[in-house]
Amino acid sequence: MRLIADTLSAHRGEDLIFSNISFNLRKSEALLLTGRNGSGKSTLLRVVAGLIRPAGGRVEWVGSEAETAVRAAEVCHYLGHRNAMKPELTVAENLGFWRDFLGDMSGGTGAPIEEAAEAVELGSILHLPFGYLSAGQQRRMAFAKLLVAHRPVWILDEPTAALDTSAEALFARLIRNHMANGGIVLAATHQPLDFDATYRLEMTGFDYRDMGVGI
Repeated sequence: MRLIADTLSAHRGEDLIFSNISFNLRKSEALLLTGRNGSGKSTLLRVVAGLIRPAGGRVEWVGSEAETAVRAAEVCHYLGHRNAMKPELTVAENLGFWRDFLGDMSGGTGAPIEEAAEAVELGSILHLPFGYLSAGQQRRMAFAKLLVAHRPVWILDEPTAALDTSAEALFARLIRNHMANGGIVLAATHQPLDFDATYRLEMTGFDYRDMGVGI
């Protein structure tokens, strides 16, 4: 399995945010993006997730040497600043929607909804409307969304912002488990995350410092 980015560049309006970024991530590897606000971290993640068209370069996924490369967006979970849940639907209904909408990619099976909720230590509140949950509970259930449909690549944009220590530790465990099962992680954060990043990339806007990104 490989997630390949080749000479990516992106604009925000008329401004060039970054240029010539390349990496090649294999199973059980992670790339951690750091840098000040506005340096392009979120833009790069959205390009890889297929939410923004790059100004140049390409992103693709190769599941095996025998397979044809496909768009990376087809194998990615994207967890951004928002939780992407409907407040009027129950937690179970929200997780069920994402399970059915995304489905499982080859190579794995998503967890049952009850098991995913237990994994984020909130198994008893599946019946509640998502909008009734506290901000911390809502974020935990957004983590559970990553578990109900199998995707080999997790793209995470400031996943633990404003969370307490116990929730940060829980999410770090989920990331480590995903990598231990061969998953790939691409994450941006201002806060330390308790997992071993294979590569680090400091984004600084147009000029960026390569800190060991695989080419």
